[in-house]
Amino acid sequence: MNGLSSIRRVSWRPFVFCLVSAIAGGLLTSALLGPGGFTQLQGQDRGPAFPTARSGPRLPNPVGDAVLATQNPAPQVATASLFMADGMTPEEQINVAVYERVNKSVANITTKTVKNDGLFLTESAAEGAGSGSVLDKAGHILTNFHVVEDARQVSVTLFDGKTYDAGFVGADPINDVAVIKIEAPPEVLIPVQFGDSAKLRVGMRVFAIGNPFGLERTLTTGVISSLNRSLQIRGDRTIKSIIQIDASINPGNSGGPLADSHGRLIGMNTAIASSTGQSAGVGFAIPINLIARIVPQLIQKGKVIRPEIGISRVYQTEHGLLVAQLTPGGPAEKSGLKGPQTTKKRRGPFVFNQVDRNTADLIIEVDGKSIKTADDFLSIIESKNPGDSVVLTVVRDGKETRVAVRLTSSETHDDHPVPGE
Repeated sequence: MNGLSSIRRVSWRPFVFCLVSAIAGGLLTSALLGPGGFTQLQGQDRGPAFPTARSGPRLPNPVGDAVLATQNPAPQVATASLFMADGMTPEEQINVAVYERVNKSVANITTKTVKNDGLFLTESAAEGAGSGSVLDKAGHILTNFHVVEDARQVSVTLFDGKTYDAGFVGADPINDVAVIKIEAPPEVLIPVQFGDSAKLRVGMRVFAIGNPFGLERTLTTGVISSLNRSLQIRGDRTIKSIIQIDASINPGNSGGPLADSHGRLIGMNTAIASSTGQSAGVGFAIPINLIARIVPQLIQKGKVIRPEIGISRVYQTEHGLLVAQLTPGGPAEKSGLKGPQTTKKRRGPFVFNQVDRNTADLIIEVDGKSIKTADDFLSIIESKNPGDSVVLTVVRDGKETRVAVRLTSSETHDDHPVPGE
């Protein structure tokens, strides 16, 4: 009995000591952490709350998450808290939330065109695929102009799987932007939310949703690789504010939305840099702020009304733009700008025109900004509105002089200055 009693005394002492220590430790932890306990600590490490019944549909901020995680590294015992109740990490939760928010606003576009084959000019049908974004409850769809260019038939499939025939509304080929329209019930038309491309920074996460290779509603992710890239869209015209991304986009993604981590439209995917025609990790998107300026005019008038200066051709030189041709009766001619002087010469029975370029004005500045190319010139002019005035600094007879020109509407004059020979 004594031996057994002695063994029991020795066995119970550590147990009692551990029990008392555990109770004391628990009380101390509760006092330090407050009533929230580990929920507060994990919430602080995790950053903004994910959507819940109490917090509402709010997306987490990945940038804030990264900063908080750096400032308050999670303890080893809380590693399991990085996974949500459904088994997803915070990063996966963001991806899913963005997809679910934007997906219903994405339109899958199918086109049918006719092309000529061979020497006998026989016609055959060809199909194309693209993407778009729902703009409003009226059924307007935003896409690239090159997606619907020359299309004989355009069909749009919405998130519910139903397909509608689309009609052409308007386009701006220069910026590769077009608007089409479908007749669909308002309840299935979920307009995309516009963001602000002026607030973008290199390194921000982006999400592309589209129809690559006809594979509907595909999500790819990446980051903004660069901003303010120049991309030649058509002819000699370039867009200077293009967004470069590394998210994988392929043929069929054209016209689809590029979203930020809050599910807001920040750009429209339009092109890739690739020698094979497939994604090489260098994609380009038209910024939403440019699109937002264009779309209202396309819906109301079917085209973009640009300011017109009345210079139809220029020669690009090392020192500026030499006026090659003025629009008769246009703003520039009325303001006194001078082009080449043309005189008639006779050689025997033949009469021909002799052009003296030395009499033409050389444009070197617009509103004090130096210009070298026709694109530089157009970028400044098209940032104005019809009725605005610009001051051209020109070299005439070896001297600099300034000419004020009041811009008119491109509905009156359709000429645009393009490089000459």
